[in-house]
Amino acid sequence: MDKATSQEFEQKPAKESPDYLQMSLAAAMTLGLKSGSFYKDATLPCVNLLLTYEEGCFARCAYCGLSFIRECESDLHKDKSFIRVEWPTHDLNTIIQRLNLKKCSHVERVCISMLTNKRALKDTIVVAKRIENETNLLISALIAPTIVTKDWLIALKDSGVDKIGIATDTATPELFDKFRGKKIRGPHKWETYWQVIQEGLQIFGSKNVGIHLIVGLGETEHEMAQLFQQVSDLEVLIHLFSFFPEPGSPLENRNQPPIGQYRRMQLARFLIEENKAHFENMKFNKEGRLIDFGIPEPLLKEIISTGVPFMTSGCPGSTLRVACTRPYANSTPFQAYVGECRNFPYLPNEKEITLIQLQLHDYSDSVELYSSDS
Repeated sequence: MDKATSQEFEQKPAKESPDYLQMSLAAAMTLGLKSGSFYKDATLPCVNLLLTYEEGCFARCAYCGLSFIRECESDLHKDKSFIRVEWPTHDLNTIIQRLNLKKCSHVERVCISMLTNKRALKDTIVVAKRIENETNLLISALIAPTIVTKDWLIALKDSGVDKIGIATDTATPELFDKFRGKKIRGPHKWETYWQVIQEGLQIFGSKNVGIHLIVGLGETEHEMAQLFQQVSDLEVLIHLFSFFPEPGSPLENRNQPPIGQYRRMQLARFLIEENKAHFENMKFNKEGRLIDFGIPEPLLKEIISTGVPFMTSGCPGSTLRVACTRPYANSTPFQAYVGECRNFPYLPNEKEITLIQLQLHDYSDSVELYSSDS
């Protein structure tokens, strides 16, 4: 074999964490590493980073684009998309350099997302320390409860992370087992996630732990609203998502939740989290759908008219109520254009609020798109 031929078989060093990270397409655009613009000039004040390894994530969550069992054209983790879009890989040195540029002065927070991969324990802390030492940004970590320990959580806080997120995702233990746990031969346990939530509160403090919840995995509105109250009583923040099917995943043929269901859950989350309503005073029909928010109608209309309950819920920034705006992560740009933006990355305008008011009263199971021009 000649020298030229042997070089063809030489493997290039893997672009893996902690030296390399994937980032959301929105983050890559924000850092100037990808070209493009956001619909309605939305901005991303929180750069979302994802640890990356050739072997990927060892969890088997039925709805996740990074799942070990998701089928795609390549078996390599780096070729799997997540929340519909590509996640380009860049080296940490470049990322930090870009974060310190004037064009990124609106960025207030970085979020480091783990995988269920034991290598992520050390690497998350390495990345957090570098961002803490080399930027002036706040740092969150979306952690993998199945592999963490209480001592590791303490080390994570010492590395500069001030908030953690825990993606419980499902509203009931039964759905958790069905889509994340033993029913799909996954490693996750409902009890473990809630234990880590409690430990996170002990270490990071109230309202410094957030829980990710996904509407549309088979729960009733009653079950989700009840969980909102339980979570809020713990002083844990709720980061709400709408289910979106990932091609190649076991749930690729599942529809998004109807827009009416999602709008009611957005409003219920806001009312409960802001102590403006309580689950015990809400009313539900026999299908478990929310029909009364439990507060006077004039006050309810006033809150809806602000548009705030329908904006993205996530970690705050140094000046912003929510830095993690995740532009259009739960809906396509076309859906946003025709009036089905699931999480608004900006304050909805009067026309959009009028449409939201109609959607709140939609109890159909239809997934047909609305039109903001209708």
